[in-house]
Amino acid sequence: MFAAADHDFMARALRLAELGLFTTTPNPRVGCVIVNNGVVVGEGWHHSAGAPHAEINALQAAGSAAHGATVYVSLEPCSHHGRTPPCAQALIAAGVSRVFAAMQDPNPRVAGRGLAMLKDAGITCECGLLESEARELNIGFVARMTRGRPWVRVKIAASLDARTALENGASQWITGPAARLDGQHWRARACAILSGIGTVLADDPQLSVRNVETPRQPLKVLVDSRLELPLQAKVLNGGGLLLASASDAGEKATALRARGAEVLQLPDGAGKVDLAALLAELGRRGINEVHVEAGSRLNGALLAAGLVDELLLYLAPCLLGDTARGMFSLPALKSLDGKRALAIRDARMVGADLRLLARLA
Repeated sequence: MFAAADHDFMARALRLAELGLFTTTPNPRVGCVIVNNGVVVGEGWHHSAGAPHAEINALQAAGSAAHGATVYVSLEPCSHHGRTPPCAQALIAAGVSRVFAAMQDPNPRVAGRGLAMLKDAGITCECGLLESEARELNIGFVARMTRGRPWVRVKIAASLDARTALENGASQWITGPAARLDGQHWRARACAILSGIGTVLADDPQLSVRNVETPRQPLKVLVDSRLELPLQAKVLNGGGLLLASASDAGEKATALRARGAEVLQLPDGAGKVDLAALLAELGRRGINEVHVEAGSRLNGALLAAGLVDELLLYLAPCLLGDTARGMFSLPALKSLDGKRALAIRDARMVGADLRLLARLA
């Protein structure tokens, strides 16, 4: 159905889309290549929300050469007026003859309407070229659009015997510098970084992207049922903190708000934060990917609630022993039938450490 050249041009569009990996929130990452008589005459990618979409940038680069050309775009062209006019209409006005889309837009406001608009204008359309690659690039956007909550990736650094800290809480550093830098890249691509009060009290982290060039910092989200966060905590520096609590706690909440934090009450009826409600709220705020860096209790609670999509594991070539802390705090299994199945998506060495990307099966 698709020629080798079609694959090459769409692969180029996907590489362009990746340039927006850290910048397009809450929009999807999209790239576009325009080809006329086998020659690339224009290309572009979506830089950030509110900026021109990939197709518009590519059309501007192509100019009059877009007339009669073939367009390769990593996501179905939009058909509605948002912050910018419809890309499908711009392609029609430019007189393109054919459009290849890697995948249909999961946004209910589009969802096939863009391709239908192009077809109604007499433009030949094909959808599905390198679809799985395109979906992976925007897995958080797809998750938010189809189920109303973000893609949740739990990052854990551990020893080879799956221990994340010593019994006394010491954990810096189990993995090496290459793994820690790699983890910063995963932070940078996320829309939000989620942690728990136990981690903050133990390590006083900033929960920010460091040593990686990025034009924006992810939203910091802290689960703190009883509002135990110290007013001097580093996570409050620079603003951008959403604090999810089970109670208002009066004066403490007021003091935290004065430090720039947004305090959100999401009780679950048992004195804890309703994690499903928190993720639904993040979805409403346009958060596509959540990067979790927390301790075993919050990791376990997210997993038990069925809210974890993916594990990003860095395993160091060392052993810490049975008394050290584990990855997840979960009830004991009475049978192996209750084990959580995982699908390993990727395994590679990062410095001296093994990085595994695994999804809940």
